[in-house]
Amino acid sequence: MTDLGTTSGLEELPAILPVFPLTGALLLTTGHLPLNVFEPRYLDMVRDCMTSHRVIGIVQPRDPEHPSATPPLYTIGCAGKICELHEQPNETFHITLEGLCRFRIQKEVECTTRYRQVVADYAPFHHDLTPPQDGSVDREALQGVLRHFLELESEEADWEALNNLADDNLVNSLSMICPFAPAEKQALLEAEDVPARSELLICLLRMMMQQGQPHRTLQ
Repeated sequence: MTDLGTTSGLEELPAILPVFPLTGALLLTTGHLPLNVFEPRYLDMVRDCMTSHRVIGIVQPRDPEHPSATPPLYTIGCAGKICELHEQPNETFHITLEGLCRFRIQKEVECTTRYRQVVADYAPFHHDLTPPQDGSVDREALQGVLRHFLELESEEADWEALNNLADDNLVNSLSMICPFAPAEKQALLEAEDVPARSELLICLLRMMMQQGQPHRTLQ
């Protein structure tokens, strides 16, 4: 395992961004997303990124069942930097992305690579790089609904660890690991800021419990 360190600011983000379309995947600022990379085009992408900026955009396809190899994408994703890389014996990669900043796709570029690349606009989300002031999130309401959700799912949480997280780390981590549908994850991604994402997270957990959805464990 290679630990490649963390990142700093907006100046590190490439204007032309390679993207990894993944249904149901959510990456947010300060979050860490582990990925097993085995498709040849994405192996190419990781190798190329490791020789340059190490930044990959995670974005969801709009239609997971789309027959094309290049399905239409949501316009908003999140850029992540490869902070860990492990080359496995079968010549695939296990990587971990550290969430940096969301982006809006301005357009997809024509390129010779097997993986897709886009022109990324980070400016609308520059506030992602500034942690919200603690106290901007209703932690009592969030942890209350989370506690009830976990009881229904027969899951346990490390409450001491959760209590020690800053507001943005808490909200973004829970948004990433809770078992929401792809459209719900996209809504969490597109929430204006951390307080708004926290309110949506609470609503989604309450809806899941009220609708009596089947048992789905945390990821």
